[in-house]
Amino acid sequence: MTSSQSTEQPIGALSGLRVLELSGHEGDFCGKLMADMGADVIKIEPPGGEASRSRGPFYNDTPDRNSSLWFWHYNTSKRGITLDLETADGQALLKRLVPSADILLESHRPGYLPGLGLGYDDLSALNPSLIMCSLTPFGQSGPWRDFKPSDLIHMAGGGQMASCGYDDADVAGGPPMAPGGGQSWHIGGEYAYIAIVSAVMARSMTGQGSYIDSSIHDACALTTEGAVNTYIYSGKVVYRHTGRHATVDFIDVSRRGGMEMPTRDGRWVHLALGELIETPARLRRLAEWMDEHGMAQDLLDETYETTEGVQANKEHVWQTVREFLQTKDQDEIWHKGQEMGFPWGAVRSMDEVTVCPHLDARGFFTQVEHREQGQSFTYPGPAAIFNGSPWRISRRAPLVGEHKEEILCGELGLSRQELAVLAESGVV
Repeated sequence: MTSSQSTEQPIGALSGLRVLELSGHEGDFCGKLMADMGADVIKIEPPGGEASRSRGPFYNDTPDRNSSLWFWHYNTSKRGITLDLETADGQALLKRLVPSADILLESHRPGYLPGLGLGYDDLSALNPSLIMCSLTPFGQSGPWRDFKPSDLIHMAGGGQMASCGYDDADVAGGPPMAPGGGQSWHIGGEYAYIAIVSAVMARSMTGQGSYIDSSIHDACALTTEGAVNTYIYSGKVVYRHTGRHATVDFIDVSRRGGMEMPTRDGRWVHLALGELIETPARLRRLAEWMDEHGMAQDLLDETYETTEGVQANKEHVWQTVREFLQTKDQDEIWHKGQEMGFPWGAVRSMDEVTVCPHLDARGFFTQVEHREQGQSFTYPGPAAIFNGSPWRISRRAPLVGEHKEEILCGELGLSRQELAVLAESGVV
């Protein structure tokens, strides 16, 4: 653990590593992954804060640079300072931070930092063990490197939208759909994180740092499930389907019904009815439950004891099953389905997810204190339980420039008078 690291930091897998993060929304998630796993991440923003601080929604619906819920979520466990890197003083301060850093993550346009004398060659001369990752829309080279990005462009260009949409029965001639939530930034951040951790492992053997040119577009093109590989190896293009994976097979959803089904209580369940067709034994288990309610019709006949018999009557099977299930409430359907070994689940609203007993039992949601607000807030927690290298949010996202005195004075040795001069001149 470095002497500069807060004693409040968890003893996570990345404890002891220091990260300098010079990124906007493209790199926020990558930095969060490292910070919540114990790294000392110092978020370096321009004076006034990153543009992502202006992204809503806002706490109490009051737009403010310190109340963006987006920023809160993606910048947990980080400390924060401000530096104007286009000034000589700002550049000098960054260079003074580099020798104590293990990793530098940045998301500026290609060529920007080298143009300021802050490229990898410049900074690695100060710290040969530095790992620097540039996470940009299209990478540092190639004909698209200077193109302007958006999440929509990445989802389209990476191939995700080609696999996302609806059956013709639901939306005739339906267009490709972009999933919400800034998925491309998550995909790019995850791949950059994997590359950084790999570089840290390599450095433990070689002692040398490295430069990582990470492209969000490349990462998205690698994350299309089987769509790209299907085309490469078979020459076939997958079809979009409502609520299910895109496949090369056209499924007439109008004849068998979709994967999502409304329930008697006005809610929804997600069903994998195709599993019944593949396994007659499963169909019988379901038919026995249906028979308890007098709705099995002929599904217990010997006709359905073989796969061939079920396949020959599959449309009748689907229709009979759906008619029965629509007489039941959501919880009864998916719980009974799981009991019988079917991969069925409930479609949850956001307010239902926050009180999910399964997530509660696994300690998924966590309380994060906001002293300036005089209260704590519930945050989404880890996607996995890390035994022996615990994950946790050690602090809320930093206020604009919150830790500049702690870091610039307490760690770099500036006097408060020097810091005041830098603030008056707009450097910090």
